[in-house]
Amino acid sequence: MLRIVQCVPNFSEGRDLNKVEEIVSVLKNKKGFNLVSYEPDKDYNRTVVTLLGDPEAIIDALIPFTDKVLHLIDMNYQTGEHARMGAIDVIPFIPIQGVNMDECIVYANKVAKLINDQFDIPIFMYAEAANKKTRVKLPNIRKGEFEGMKEKIKEEKWSPDYGKPEIHPTFGVIGVGARIPLVAYNIDLDTDNTKRTGAIARAIRFSSGGFRHIQAGPVLLESRGHTQVTMNILNYKKNPLYRVLETVKMEASRYHINVPSCELVGLIPKEALLKTIKYYFQVEGKEFNENMSLEEITKYSIEYIGFRDFDKYKIIEANIN
Repeated sequence: MLRIVQCVPNFSEGRDLNKVEEIVSVLKNKKGFNLVSYEPDKDYNRTVVTLLGDPEAIIDALIPFTDKVLHLIDMNYQTGEHARMGAIDVIPFIPIQGVNMDECIVYANKVAKLINDQFDIPIFMYAEAANKKTRVKLPNIRKGEFEGMKEKIKEEKWSPDYGKPEIHPTFGVIGVGARIPLVAYNIDLDTDNTKRTGAIARAIRFSSGGFRHIQAGPVLLESRGHTQVTMNILNYKKNPLYRVLETVKMEASRYHINVPSCELVGLIPKEALLKTIKYYFQVEGKEFNENMSLEEITKYSIEYIGFRDFDKYKIIEANIN
């Protein structure tokens, strides 16, 4: 069995597409892994990269990738809707096939040490790779963002796991972690009122009394003329998409706000979609087939969840040979 991990580095540029292309060029046509996708967003000013394949090959490629980002992004001039603390903000490793979580923790620490040794960029380990309980949740580390990290990193409790307690002056810091597949899921709202969108986000996020395993907040997408409830579903098995989507629709209805569509950033496990499709089939009294094809899953995901810009290659299993 092939050893396959998913690695999802996020870098802090989504507006200058020439820069984006130059950065991802070092990840294209490499042996051992596939560059499945890269998704720049001008409002977030961020690009989410998805790599799938042999972990050692991915680690090797992340070094020239970091070098390219270091030379092209200066965080002193970077702004956007997405919270960020570095030019490469995060590098998570996710076990997919023939690899377990403990091994992903080893890979995360290996690349963290390599990056720090070569570029003198401080690294914080998070999620399953965290060395301290306060660093399991990425928002705890990222709080204060690039600007606040200049002083935060000097505090003893926020000394980095790799490197000296001083940010790289143009790059910042990186969060490197290991985790189960996370669903980066955004729900579009037909309004530009961020206050109301924020109230809807509070209804679902765990930190304000909503669902466990949900991080969520409001974002205004100026390029599209509406807001989003943007979220990470940290455990889709315990909080499926349909539960989150239906709650957002219910909360939006009190403000007479429509929910026209949804967006997936990166990839999603087939199981996560099947759980939600099954729910809607049961609502409609339809017979559900656990063994439906990826094409059918794609069709029903668009129909019931309302995904835009979605095809079967957004499903992890479609990218595994």
